[in-house]
Amino acid sequence: MPPSSCRLVRTVSQPRSSPAGRFAVQGAIAPPQQFVLRHSSDSSNYSWNRKNGSKAGRQTLAVARGACKVQQIPCKDLRCIHCALAQVVNDVSDIDECATGTHNCRADQVCVNLRGSFSCQCPPGYQKRGEQCVDIDECTLPPYCHHRCVNTPGSYYCQCNAGFQLASNNHTCVDINECDANNPCAQQCYNILGSFICQCNPGFELSSDRINCEVLLSADTDECRTSSYICQYQCVNEPGKFSCVCPEGYQVVGGRTCQDINECETTNECREDEICWNYHGGFRCYPINPCQEPYVLTSENRCVCPVSNTICRELPYSVVYKYMSIRSDRTVPSDIFQIQATTIYPNTINTFRIKSGNENGEFYLRQTSAVSAMLVLVKSLSGPREHIVDLEMLTVNSLNYRTSSVLRLTIIVGPYAF
Repeated sequence: MPPSSCRLVRTVSQPRSSPAGRFAVQGAIAPPQQFVLRHSSDSSNYSWNRKNGSKAGRQTLAVARGACKVQQIPCKDLRCIHCALAQVVNDVSDIDECATGTHNCRADQVCVNLRGSFSCQCPPGYQKRGEQCVDIDECTLPPYCHHRCVNTPGSYYCQCNAGFQLASNNHTCVDINECDANNPCAQQCYNILGSFICQCNPGFELSSDRINCEVLLSADTDECRTSSYICQYQCVNEPGKFSCVCPEGYQVVGGRTCQDINECETTNECREDEICWNYHGGFRCYPINPCQEPYVLTSENRCVCPVSNTICRELPYSVVYKYMSIRSDRTVPSDIFQIQATTIYPNTINTFRIKSGNENGEFYLRQTSAVSAMLVLVKSLSGPREHIVDLEMLTVNSLNYRTSSVLRLTIIVGPYAF
């Protein structure tokens, strides 16, 4: 509080009868006002904590050192206790430096008035670095946009690939149905994800621009040439017709679509001590007992390190093996797997992290609750390939007891996007 804003009400000093390090001032000061205690030699302010007085109609204020922190307490009958010569001064109204223009905030900062002071802050979309406000690049943070992110000063916006448009949330990209919006085809239009294809009525064939139709002159039309999307995988032309074929591990459904064959339900070459895991386009065999020393199998796919083994003190208590399959070149970002605590203990805190298998930054782990987290695919994976990620859950209780569990997730990426 500047000296010019204070008016001396009473000067007090330590009486000889007071205990060492204390002084007292008491008496009625009316009308009720707000007061602060100021040290007369170093002009320091001191904060007050209100306590109930021993006599009716009086308040006792205990005073403690605290630089730049002043509690102003209204009172009538005042009894103050402190350890030095002091002055009781009258407070006055706060000066709004932001309104009067007496602040020293930079042009790129926002002035915020505080009681007895002010603060220089950065506008939304900026962060303080030293004395300057610099733009926050939202595009470097966890994915905001479905397709592309464009950073702008103080903000950002999302863009979509050709054939898509922004949804109402301005983040997600949705397919544009070109056939409904403005049919570009001369005859028949079929919408597909991110694009469209044109086809012609019987007796016509698609022209070289893939839009218009021409009168069919030859006896046989190579339907496979009309569009690369006529079959999901491969088109075979035959006299007067065509057929679609699928790669190994798939079967034709509906004449054009390819569907995965579950070899684990039909035929496979896994041994008795192995389990069969089907994925898009094939299958793999994994051991029924995946545990490695010093871990022992306690239930299906769950290995535990015995507490009686001294080596286990430095290792995760348990390792659970899980398997999953995804298609090649999956759209990102995409939630693909949830990890959750199977046992919940009171007074514990669980944290989750990717322990290994994310060296190229294909994933990040988003904690969804106190006992669960979601693994998010942020970079598209092309198959066929196998990717192993270790997800760790750390548990700490109020007694600083610490333990951990690992979920070893094997992600099998199929060879195709279907």
